[in-house]
Amino acid sequence: MTRENLNILSGKILDACIAVHKEIGPGLLESVYEYALLKEFELRNIGAINRVCLELFYKGLPTGKFYEIDILVEGEIVIELKAVENMHPVFDAQMISYLKLSNKRLGFLVNFNVPKLKDGFRRFVNNF
Repeated sequence: MTRENLNILSGKILDACIAVHKEIGPGLLESVYEYALLKEFELRNIGAINRVCLELFYKGLPTGKFYEIDILVEGEIVIELKAVENMHPVFDAQMISYLKLSNKRLGFLVNFNVPKLKDGFRRFVNNF
């Protein structure tokens, strides 16, 4: 996918996240936002799958350990969802690791537990 296409898709993702936040507001469990966002993507004909398990490799060797991406959009963009009072720096590290380990170029960390979603929406890049 080209950089331009990723940027267009990014806008659609942000718009879908805002729609979910407007519809159900802050204060619910992360799983509620995950379900609602998947439904919003479906309504917008955006391909997305949740709970994507990827194997962790060390120096090219399988470790037998896995990590889980909350949502993968169009096979290209990683979304990590949160519903927390305060964003901890480890969440940033988690997203950066997910991008590197999955070899994806773009990801979003979305905290739905905010009054305005723009304050909970962060973009991360990896070799973008």
